[in-house]
Amino acid sequence: MNTYYYVHTGHRIGLDRFRRACTIMRLLKDEDITLLCSDFRIAQVASEFGVEKSVGIDVVRNIPQISHNGDKIIFDSDEANPIMLDEMRKYFSKFIRVTDNKDDKKENGEFLVSPYLNEADVCNVVVIDDKYFEKEEKTIELSFFFGDDDYDKQFEKNFSLLDGLNPDLLLGFYYFFDYEDMLKEKFKNNHEFEDYDNVIKKSKILITASPQAALENLASGGKPIYIQRKDYSRDSQELFKKLNIPTVENYENRQLLTILEGLYNHEYYKVEHNSNYLKEFIKENLNL
Repeated sequence: MNTYYYVHTGHRIGLDRFRRACTIMRLLKDEDITLLCSDFRIAQVASEFGVEKSVGIDVVRNIPQISHNGDKIIFDSDEANPIMLDEMRKYFSKFIRVTDNKDDKKENGEFLVSPYLNEADVCNVVVIDDKYFEKEEKTIELSFFFGDDDYDKQFEKNFSLLDGLNPDLLLGFYYFFDYEDMLKEKFKNNHEFEDYDNVIKKSKILITASPQAALENLASGGKPIYIQRKDYSRDSQELFKKLNIPTVENYENRQLLTILEGLYNHEYYKVEHNSNYLKEFIKENLNL
């Protein structure tokens, strides 16, 4: 009987789920778990994120080509419809699903990890790696991270968002070479994808369209401002309201500047550090 972790990732949806998956995989580093990614490129470099075993499988329907009936899985994706999810609950002997949807419900035959639900067989946590709770000196006054994906070059189309500002730029994983070159020309203070952790932890203020990056910067003692992308789910909105993370809509420069002007007196709420609780929940319910 094998244990798997499937995560939906790719050049059109970014790495937020992948970073969350790697956090959980590192918590379970003593267990034999194989990470299944819907993108081959990130699967090839997963070892750099502390994941020993990873396989690219292209699409969610290829999971049975790797696994067997009765295996166990952690599932982080919104690709599957209710029928497919029901089939998976029956196919796997243990099924843990990670969700961001505040309207989601726990179904029979599964366990849930959710920042919203608080009931039996649900682990009510925000998944953030331990390293972001280790406070470091903030040496970057203002940084901007659009995200790891920008296939349609939305950032380029909305440069006016940052008018009047001069942030450090953190580049994304799935950017095209010519796009990276152009961004480096425009933003003299830029950081490569490999500097992600350093930028997130050392930024006093982080402007970002990545929900996971916003949460990680908050945990590290920073002041994140979230940019709601039009092509991204709004599932994080309720959580950000709870944590009092400001949100900018429609790439509005004036709204962003107003938030920045009031940030000194803005009170962020603490995000809980619950990695031990999460670890024990998963190990207990996967019988690891």
